[in-house]
Amino acid sequence: MQVKVLGAAKEVGRSAFQVNCDGASFLLDYGVELGKEPSYPLKVTPQEINAAIITHAHLDHSGYMPSLFVNGSTDVYATPPTFDLSRLLIEDMVRLEKSGLTYDLSDVSKMMMHSKEIGYREKIKRGNASFELRESGHVLGGASVLVESQNKKLFYTADINPRGSRMLREADLDFGEIDLLITESTYSQTDQMPRTESEEKFIEFAYEVLDRKGSLFVPAFSVERSQEIAVVLKNAKFKHKVVMDGMAVKVNEIMLRYPEYLRDAKVFADSVNHAVWVKGEKERKSMLNEPAVIISPAGMLVGGSAVFYLQNLSLDKKNGIALVSYQGEGTPGRKLLETGKTNIRGKEFKAEAEVRQFEFSGHADRTSLFDLIKKIKGNPKVLTIHGDNESCTKFAEEIHEKFGLDAHAPNIGDVISI
Repeated sequence: MQVKVLGAAKEVGRSAFQVNCDGASFLLDYGVELGKEPSYPLKVTPQEINAAIITHAHLDHSGYMPSLFVNGSTDVYATPPTFDLSRLLIEDMVRLEKSGLTYDLSDVSKMMMHSKEIGYREKIKRGNASFELRESGHVLGGASVLVESQNKKLFYTADINPRGSRMLREADLDFGEIDLLITESTYSQTDQMPRTESEEKFIEFAYEVLDRKGSLFVPAFSVERSQEIAVVLKNAKFKHKVVMDGMAVKVNEIMLRYPEYLRDAKVFADSVNHAVWVKGEKERKSMLNEPAVIISPAGMLVGGSAVFYLQNLSLDKKNGIALVSYQGEGTPGRKLLETGKTNIRGKEFKAEAEVRQFEFSGHADRTSLFDLIKKIKGNPKVLTIHGDNESCTKFAEEIHEKFGLDAHAPNIGDVISI
């Protein structure tokens, strides 16, 4: 079995791995990295692979998959919610990026025509090799991948949260001995605040802001984070108005269609239905008339209805802004966090609203990553990916020191054999 690293090496973004087994080749994820210009993984052609797999809907894992359909086709596998959510996010990106992408909406439609929906633990065979998806606890329908061929086993975590969340069950890590582990390293160097503590602090802040007759704006990723915040508020029996806007509303509709993928479908439905769903500009403007918690993408304040709320709420000190999503370098969210400044209609202003950050990550932190490796059976080689340079490199060194495993942070283009 050979693995070629096509992306996500010492970086977060454009995840992609080609696994060549005896007589079969699988593509695990094919994502983009969105910056000033989109950047892509190393190229593969549909002729080179027997099947492509999308582990979950986030664009850094799914966003380049339609490029395989510009001059060809292949079978693409994922869970049903992953396809629905991927299509929503990819089509939105195509509309926003316009010129920067190498494919268009017709290629997204072709991808969907070749989509093969599968459930967790459903084994798909190609030649002498097979793969199956395992629950990852990261986003709705999200998965890790187990590949088997000629008595060799590879486990690719993709994005994983072994403990799950209020919305999702724990990750499924019951798969016996493996020969190669490809693990994310996003938070390998940091431990996050315990979730209960984050929730308490967030609720406390929400009450502080609303008690002074302000509104609390919560820019959050449309897939998962927005809904998680709604569940946290409902669980705390929050007494004030909660609003959901932008793409988060479309995601709510998709997620309500897949109750079997949720930890507790009733709790989820009660939480999102308890919120006011904004549909259209007129409604959006009316939400500013009375204090509320307003949950709206984009999580890093890059576009979306979040820009409207930022412009209208950030210059009044009675309001609050709760950053609950990862803030990438160079994003308006990171700028607001580090400098307290925001751009409104092309001009820079100091934000008067109180800004606080809360940890609600859907990824494993340092402790859970080490717990995951501790549980792995066998004596696998380990590739540390999907983290910045230090997170990947240092994590590999620590895995070798602690567990004696052959671990390293690969570079793009590296080929690893087992």
